[in-house]
This record gives sequence, structure tokens and C-alpha cells, in this order.
Amino acid sequence: MDSVTPPSAVALHPVIVPLSYLLGTWRGQGEGGYPTINSFAYGEELHFSSNPGKPVIAYTQKTWKLNSGEPMHAESGYWRPKPDGTIEVVIAQSTGLVEVQVNYILSQLVGNASKVKEITRVFELVDGDLSYVVQMATNLTGIQPHLKALLKKL
Repeated sequence: MDSVTPPSAVALHPVIVPLSYLLGTWRGQGEGGYPTINSFAYGEELHFSSNPGKPVIAYTQKTWKLNSGEPMHAESGYWRPKPDGTIEVVIAQSTGLVEVQVNYILSQLVGNASKVKEITRVFELVDGDLSYVVQMATNLTGIQPHLKALLKKL
């Protein structure tokens, strides 16, 4: 009788190792607002995963209304660390917006079916929690704060 040997843990691709702390699920709460909408609070979950040996991190995100649990926003994509230390982030949002960013700070390309012209995202690890700030520009406003959240790793 042949036995099946479970695969041993395959090492992460070397460019993923510096970001391996992201792998897993993060959950928390955020606040949003914009000059053209009312302020709001939301719950959020991010999930980062990798395929063994591949130089990419898969990313999914979903948000919900805190009071009802009703779904709000979702997006998914890939974080692609480069050997020079930059990170290319490719995200497709449920609203029809597509982003390609380098080093997840500078917006390089925003293609969409809406009024959004520019998005910047800054992620930071703060005392073991994942924090981010999203700024946005539309055809009516310049770059403005839009979202901020603090997430804990599950």
C-alpha cells in the first residue's frame, strides 16, 4: 500500500519573507468620510496569503456596517514585492475601480467606472497592529483623507 506523504512546509519565496508578518487574517474597525459624503464607521477584515514558492501575496478585503453587519465594500488583488524593496499592489474593487500602485504609497494608475481620479494607501505596523490611511481625489475634489482603520491579527 502506498502512503501519501504530506507536503512539507515549502519555503516562502525570498521576496515575500520581509512581508511574511502580513500573512493571515486581520480584523478591526475603521472610520470613513469625504467632503461629499457623511462620515461613517465600519468593520473590516483583510486576508493575506501566499502560494508556496511564488513571489506574490494574494489579498482580499471586505467591510460591513457595524450596527447591522450589512456588507459594504469588497476588493481583492495581489501584492507583488520586488527585489529592490518596492511593492506593486494591484487591486480590483467591487465598485469597478482598479488600482495599480507601487510601494503602496504612490498611485500610479487608477482606472474606473466612477469619479475617482487618484487613490493613495499607506499601511503601517503599529505595536503589532496593522494601520492604514487611504486618501482619494475625485473629479470634484483634490486628494483628501477618506478612510483609516486599525486591525488586529487573528
